[in-house]
Amino acid sequence: MSDPRITSSIFTRGAVDLSALRTPAPAPARPAAPAPTGPSPTGVPGGPAAGGGVTVIDVTEATFQSEVLERSLTTPVVVDFWAEWCQPCKQLSPVLEKLAVEGGGAWVLAKIDVDANPRIAQMFRVQGIPMVYAVVGGQPVDAFSGVVPEAQLRQWIQAVLAAGGVAVETPGDPRLDEADDALMSGDLDAAEAAYRKILAETPADAVAEAGLAQVGLARRVAGANPATALAAAEAAPDDVDAQLLAADVEVLSGLAESAYARLVAVVRRTNGEDREKVRQHLVSLFSVAGPDDPAVASARRALASALF
Repeated sequence: MSDPRITSSIFTRGAVDLSALRTPAPAPARPAAPAPTGPSPTGVPGGPAAGGGVTVIDVTEATFQSEVLERSLTTPVVVDFWAEWCQPCKQLSPVLEKLAVEGGGAWVLAKIDVDANPRIAQMFRVQGIPMVYAVVGGQPVDAFSGVVPEAQLRQWIQAVLAAGGVAVETPGDPRLDEADDALMSGDLDAAEAAYRKILAETPADAVAEAGLAQVGLARRVAGANPATALAAAEAAPDDVDAQLLAADVEVLSGLAESAYARLVAVVRRTNGEDREKVRQHLVSLFSVAGPDDPAVASARRALASALF
């Protein structure tokens, strides 16, 4: 499967042989007793999702074939190896369970107690816990060990679903929603803190980088009169600060291409510290738009030409 990969794959040590855990098909079971008519728990070990699909199950060696191998033929299964004494497991497992419930049956979390099921742990070559495997089509496809941030865990699960051919809508990131709400409400300090927290957990997150750049832009233009700023820049083309503020105003006015062209021209006319100051400012404005904006790509080429 493709990245994002949280840790280097443990499968470089060789294929995981699960043949010893496959058991002959059992004889047909007697009909089960009718299920109770009262309400059943949702999103708990063994509980169904809101739509009726299982989300979290406890697995033993006796149920491994049906609950993991056979189930993975139609639904990706994430196997969580844990133990009662494992403190890191108590950090990771609740997050996995929460995400499984959010998935609504798109994937299943299979929890395996390594103390009670040592043979399964041995077959999976579990050397330390928590250890998490993704099983798709009856075979492990990826794994990681240790506790990882929720944001990275979400990315890994999305990759697992893609490997399993599951078409699901990528859920919104509540961290970004919180940061965006703070930005829209004008609480720039809270917005900056929220975006920086996201970037600490998921470096190079383009959306968070854009949000942080927007915070900087909002701070720079606070209290400025757009018409006055543009007029001042027109009257003093060699005033670097005036040109930077005018470019900020143009970006906020929907005239990003004019802002880029303005600052590229200033780069051409300056050198030394002034040139570097303008270059960095222009790059911060690129971040506001995001790397996929065609105007940014064009402006980057113009900037490179102006610099070299």
